[in-house]
Amino acid sequence: MAKLTITQLSVDDRPREKMMMHGARSLSNAELLAILIGSGNTEETAIELSQRILNSVDNSLHQLGKYDLKALTAYKGIGEAKAITILAAMELGRRRREEDIPERPVLNTSAKVYDYMKQRLADLPHEEFWTILLNRAGRVIDSIKISQGGTASATVESKLILRAAIQSLASAIILCHNHPSGTCKPSREDMSITRRIKDAAQLVEVSVVDHVIICDKKYYSFADNGDI
Repeated sequence: MAKLTITQLSVDDRPREKMMMHGARSLSNAELLAILIGSGNTEETAIELSQRILNSVDNSLHQLGKYDLKALTAYKGIGEAKAITILAAMELGRRRREEDIPERPVLNTSAKVYDYMKQRLADLPHEEFWTILLNRAGRVIDSIKISQGGTASATVESKLILRAAIQSLASAIILCHNHPSGTCKPSREDMSITRRIKDAAQLVEVSVVDHVIICDKKYYSFADNGDI
């Protein structure tokens, strides 16, 4: 019976498609390795070849990490290019393990928000509007620039902010923008935008905890002034 190639497998069984549909954690070590090498040999699919390589090290990635170029190219179907790809991936994994994981900051006061954003916004000659995405503990998931405008304003679309919050599974958001004029007092438009985004966010169970306007050496917090 002729063996199936990867392209002849069902979509759910193809490593790349499986990763796109279900995420990297759904793949076995052999499937991940198969993505790296791309193809097998005349007798084995990439997955079968990958499984044979892993079987030779008792399915230990730690042991596989000790292989050098000569050991990998001893397998039929693994040339220098594929071997180098595997070695590069193992080295990236090693470096990631050794790297310190930065702790995400907790932004539970307006002063902390100002310190977090001032380097990005304080000295700009134009206006930018950002949203900071927070998890349930108030730690930063990400900060995203929503729009950029002129010296007076930046157009803000609620749907862009909400989409970012939903995609990142954020529990809360902080709105933030700068006033190049140096006057931190919110405009009527600032107040209107804040209310509009807060009302829209409530529909998807996301809290808008503050809106901070950044100036050169000062800021204005909607939360501190009871405006939110």
